[in-house]
Amino acid sequence: MTHPYAELDRPPLSARALRAALIRPGGLWTALDVVAQTGSTNGDLMAADAPAGTVLVAELQVAGRGRLARSWTSPARAGLTFSMAFRPTVEQSRWSWLSLLAGVALAEAVHDYAEVPTRLKWPNDLLLGEERHKAAGILAQVSGNAVVIGIGLNVATRLAELPPGATSLAAIGAARADRDPLLRAVLRGVEGWYRRWVDAAGDAEASGLRAAYRDRCDTLDRDVEITLPDGGSYRGVAYDVDEAGRLVVDGRPFAVGDVTHVRPY
Repeated sequence: MTHPYAELDRPPLSARALRAALIRPGGLWTALDVVAQTGSTNGDLMAADAPAGTVLVAELQVAGRGRLARSWTSPARAGLTFSMAFRPTVEQSRWSWLSLLAGVALAEAVHDYAEVPTRLKWPNDLLLGEERHKAAGILAQVSGNAVVIGIGLNVATRLAELPPGATSLAAIGAARADRDPLLRAVLRGVEGWYRRWVDAAGDAEASGLRAAYRDRCDTLDRDVEITLPDGGSYRGVAYDVDEAGRLVVDGRPFAVGDVTHVRPY
């Protein structure tokens, strides 16, 4: 068995310190726990019917998955793997913006803390550096009146531990890559955007969320190919993200699909 302190560049997170920094009267976050290992933080929160404001962080997630049922793996304590529970008071037709909201908060926090360029591939893959390789994914799941959003971010993951086309903060030489302050920054960013979005009754335009997302979106003005859930595909130019958070390609909105950035013709 590997001792938890065997890799000094990957120290464990302190739930006590994180709670002291993030949980306060009137704040969004009401409970926070760190577990050594679990199957899926999203699955755990959904199974527990977690109250709004619950955050669960796993040092190792062994059955995590991303969008379109893809798996998400990371060595123990090499990244940030966590989920957040929300019970939005806005109309459900606007909940689709929650995963994009999390993407904006993540991109802003990583940019400001780690001092690296960040972009978002629609809907919410985090791209880092000039090469724009993927460093994080986000999965949102709805259960009744709750939305659980999970984030997996590569922080101290080494190049040899990464799949092709992926990167981490350490791999691109980020100025800072400490998980504790980075997690605090992300959760504070999510809280700020969530408050603005709720105060605007879920209106992405009025809250400024749509503009912030479009500013970060690397998919816009690109030739893209969208692979649809039914196996079909569509190729065209991505022009916009509409009021529902859908990607508009040649005037046609897409709510789901796997997007590939295609080189210009």
